[in-house]
Amino acid sequence: MNSKIKYTDESIGKIEIVPDFLPSPEELAYREEGVKVTLALSKKSVEFFKAEASKHHTQYQRMIRRLLDSYVEAQEKPRNRSSK
Repeated sequence: MNSKIKYTDESIGKIEIVPDFLPSPEELAYREEGVKVTLALSKKSVEFFKAEASKHHTQYQRMIRRLLDSYVEAQEKPRNRSSK
């Protein structure tokens, strides 16, 4: 474990700078305005989301909300492309 480290003067190779793709802290703190709705879901769906939420230490309603938001984003992309 205490073996000496051997350093060399070899070239590191091609270095690529990766653009910053992470959202800013302000974007992470942003909470989109919510609208409360009453929605009847199947027992099977609710049980699934509750079990998955428990595994991932989150709220099942948050998972459902994110799923719906993802669906909306996916549906909006083709519409935006065709309108240009």
